[in-house]
Amino acid sequence: MAAAPAAEPAKKKEIYTYEAPWEIYGMSWSMRPDHRFRLAIGSFIEEYSNKVQILQLNESTGQFTDTATFDHPYPTTKVMWIPDKVGDRTDLLATTGDYLRLWEVQPGTGNVVMRKLLNNNKNSEFCAPLTAFDWNETDPSIVGTSSIDTTCTIWNVETGQAKTQLIAHDKEVYDIAFACGTEVFASVGADGSVRLFDLRSLEHSTIIYESQPPPEALPLLRLAWNKQDTNYLATFVMDSRSVVILDVRVPSVPVAELLGHESCINAISWAPHSHCHICTAGDDAQALIWDLQALPRAVEDPILAYKAGAEVNQLQWSSAQPDWVAIGFESTMQVLRV
Repeated sequence: MAAAPAAEPAKKKEIYTYEAPWEIYGMSWSMRPDHRFRLAIGSFIEEYSNKVQILQLNESTGQFTDTATFDHPYPTTKVMWIPDKVGDRTDLLATTGDYLRLWEVQPGTGNVVMRKLLNNNKNSEFCAPLTAFDWNETDPSIVGTSSIDTTCTIWNVETGQAKTQLIAHDKEVYDIAFACGTEVFASVGADGSVRLFDLRSLEHSTIIYESQPPPEALPLLRLAWNKQDTNYLATFVMDSRSVVILDVRVPSVPVAELLGHESCINAISWAPHSHCHICTAGDDAQALIWDLQALPRAVEDPILAYKAGAEVNQLQWSSAQPDWVAIGFESTMQVLRV
């Protein structure tokens, strides 16, 4: 590497750490260019009353400031900022738990106000908890949610109405993710299948992978779509040490299996700016980055490994600042330069 010019400031910090007052589960990077290093985190407290915090890094002090904290019923199963890469939309945050809720961060004050509670089951006092959701990057009026009642629901969050609700799996649905564009999404669940849907023809879905033939199928917990090359998806089995990479053009057989963790995997995130990098994290307190450029040849080892202080429950790669990955373990959030 060439020597840095003499006028260049001291080497930038590689890690920023924030200690929350509770165990962290939900986590999301803001995409807005006017809010660099802003994240939202959700608590995991085993009771009704939980919290969401909005954190902003002060880059000169290297400290995160809690700019807003608000109450949330039950732990958030997922937290996500509106995919607004320009910064010209209302500053919204969505959460799931018992329902899908939309929150607005008000300009100027930074106060957070709930804007919508989306409920498609008006006839019952009971609700089936939502396990996850995805906010469509091409059309941010579209959000898809997954539920333990075997359904996925596609919402228009501007009107607050469900566009469609479908029975997606034979058992609980654990995750949902859109491909690029507004029509195609995939889901995973307790029936051990990855299913592909197209909103233009919902009478059919395609099973592109099964963890085992039924009835021995093992639950698939998470799903991540490679946004730079939407032929590729990643998923993993509950309590498994390996991540399965799928190519939708070659259904049913994984194109790769990433075997680098010593305990079960909890989170996966594709690089938002590269078609061949993915980060995985798990109970072995490791976050590993893999280079899949060699596919279809086997990928033996990660190219980067970071050892955290405890089991890593959450992992998010920033799309606005792709040099940074955030991980959550116990009550600690760490932002790592990669």
